[in-house]
Amino acid sequence: MEAYFDNSATTRCYACVRDIVVKTMMEDYGNPSAMHKKGVEAESYVKAARETLASILKVKEKEILFTSGGTESNNLSLIGGAMANQRRGKHIIITEVEHAAVSMPASYLKEQGFEVSLLPVDAAGVVRLDALEELLRPDTILVSVMYVNNEVGAVMPVAKIGEMIHRKSPNALFHVDAIQAFGKYRIYPKKLGIDLMSVSAHKIHGPKGAGFLYINEKAKVQPQILGGGQQGGLRSGTENVPGAAGLGAAAAESYRDFDRKIAHLYELKERMAEGLLSRCNAILNGMPVKEGAPHILSVSFPGVRSEVLLHTLEERGVYVSAGSACSSHKRKASSTLTAMGLSKGQIESSIRISFSEENTLEEVEYCLSVLEEVLPTLRRYARH
Repeated sequence: MEAYFDNSATTRCYACVRDIVVKTMMEDYGNPSAMHKKGVEAESYVKAARETLASILKVKEKEILFTSGGTESNNLSLIGGAMANQRRGKHIIITEVEHAAVSMPASYLKEQGFEVSLLPVDAAGVVRLDALEELLRPDTILVSVMYVNNEVGAVMPVAKIGEMIHRKSPNALFHVDAIQAFGKYRIYPKKLGIDLMSVSAHKIHGPKGAGFLYINEKAKVQPQILGGGQQGGLRSGTENVPGAAGLGAAAAESYRDFDRKIAHLYELKERMAEGLLSRCNAILNGMPVKEGAPHILSVSFPGVRSEVLLHTLEERGVYVSAGSACSSHKRKASSTLTAMGLSKGQIESSIRISFSEENTLEEVEYCLSVLEEVLPTLRRYARH
């Protein structure tokens, strides 16, 4: 049996996504900037996807910018947002638990003369609002906070953060990395005070290399890719029609029968959590199971290194990750788990189990039975 529990790293494409991607590659393959019929056909796919996304978020179509994915959306938000607004100030705030696609651009901006403050989190991985209140200043021009943490599934109080930022630092842009949240929550940027929001297609059963950035029409962002002036000059380059079309199809499908899908994810997560605690001598990291994101479970197995457990499970057809897929190949401690105050042993023995709507309770039971089988042996070896 095979059980894929690494859905926060990537998901399998929906069949409808596959079909529209193939169609736009093989049949309606025109350049959307071309003025002839083939170009108009291709452009119609991009327009339809933009309409779908704007409808889901309840924003204007012109506020949707297609990108190559979450990393580009985050880079454009931070670097483009900071560069466009630096006359108002040079102070930026990000959290201690951001993905590298936010923390690395912030480090780059620091080298360019910007001041970057790190917002701490509590033991559950949730940002501390009292600390944010203290960090916000009149010269703060950008605050970036992820909606859902990609490693532990902590859900940030986005509405409260947005209200606080616009009250205390009215010149600041509020950027939200919603890469692990879109498709799992109903998100309305206008209501939450979000100015910029990043989304990636392959986290919601869409194609890799596609994503979008919501940009509030009043927000100023400096383009980072220059050329032919596509997408209002904000991102030059021929639009990725298959990517945009696939993203639109994935988003529409993700929000279809939404409540049932989320209930299913929580059922899987709760069953897994119960089994891990009762049968595997495990420690759950982060928020309580029902309060955290529906699809992410961070767990530590004392006495077993995460890499060893990961490969042992892989041999039996169970796929999980040691933290974030984007950083799990690097042998350094998780900045998220470190910021939460976990012990070295707990950090080194942690794995991430992440679910999709395609997972089943049977797969959860199989995973638990494999863990029950292998953990005693792994723990025995670890003590020698």
